[in-house]
Amino acid sequence: MPSDVTEASEGVDEAENVRYEETEEDDNVSPTDLSEMLKEGTKESHDRAENTQFVKDFLKGRIKKELFKLATVALYYTYSALEEEMDCNKDHPAFAPLYFPLELHRKEALAKDMEYFYGENWKEKIQCSEATRCYVDRIHYIGQYEPELLVAHAYTRYMGDLSGGQILKKVAQRALKLPSTGEGIQFYVFDNISNAQQFKQFYRARINALDLDKKAKERIVEEANKAFEFNMQVFDELDKIGALLTEEAQDGGLPVHDGKGDLRKCPYYATKLGSFFFYYKYINLHLWGNTANSAFCPSLQARGTLAAPITLAWPC
Repeated sequence: MPSDVTEASEGVDEAENVRYEETEEDDNVSPTDLSEMLKEGTKESHDRAENTQFVKDFLKGRIKKELFKLATVALYYTYSALEEEMDCNKDHPAFAPLYFPLELHRKEALAKDMEYFYGENWKEKIQCSEATRCYVDRIHYIGQYEPELLVAHAYTRYMGDLSGGQILKKVAQRALKLPSTGEGIQFYVFDNISNAQQFKQFYRARINALDLDKKAKERIVEEANKAFEFNMQVFDELDKIGALLTEEAQDGGLPVHDGKGDLRKCPYYATKLGSFFFYYKYINLHLWGNTANSAFCPSLQARGTLAAPITLAWPC
């Protein structure tokens, strides 16, 4: 049985839970509060992300099932990296107050979605795309060298999941004819949070209470914008892959497809590649080998082939 949101996550005492239960909208938010700086400082990036073709199509309920599966794969790798670094830095003073694994962590939920879409041997059937690899590499870098910047990625991901993510959950379930019991969309289900709005207010208060100077706050806002940029690169990659899929988009209204589309319907798969892995590598190689986005990611520049080792030297 899922625990109530007010049950303590690791490192949160009973008194703090009481404050969480009683948290209300704060009318005294200061422009210098980090949560407000993040909100204002990422508005442009947020708007750009919402206006990518992938997101616009998603919100209209026009989703290709194979593309939705690949998007879920990208989320699995992203959250695996993020939560690994959070676990490693759970006692770091600049991040510890935001460590709520029971309430927020998504890796296990995404693993359930992977099994639903790809079967028991799903780990053998998925692969981290180039755009996602850039995102993952950045997360691991800051986890090791600049843990305070994890705040930016936690804010960008989890606050979004508890907000617009709940809309996407309903759209995907309806458009893809997913089971009403929640299979395939466990990522969007937060069993240990009974009131998302209250939790978001509580989490923002925790962000504002972090002992950070102005420069550190500004760097976190800058990192949050980078997080949006990484997400947009993933969306752009999915758009390019989607253009090569012959599967019709699912629709939130009357079904336009039987919902059983797979990569074998793509002529690239059938005529050139013969397996999912080769298909996906083909897409990555030809879509990301020489694009403007590659300049943003040292991982792409450092690799001559997809099999080459990853070497990163992110600037501070």
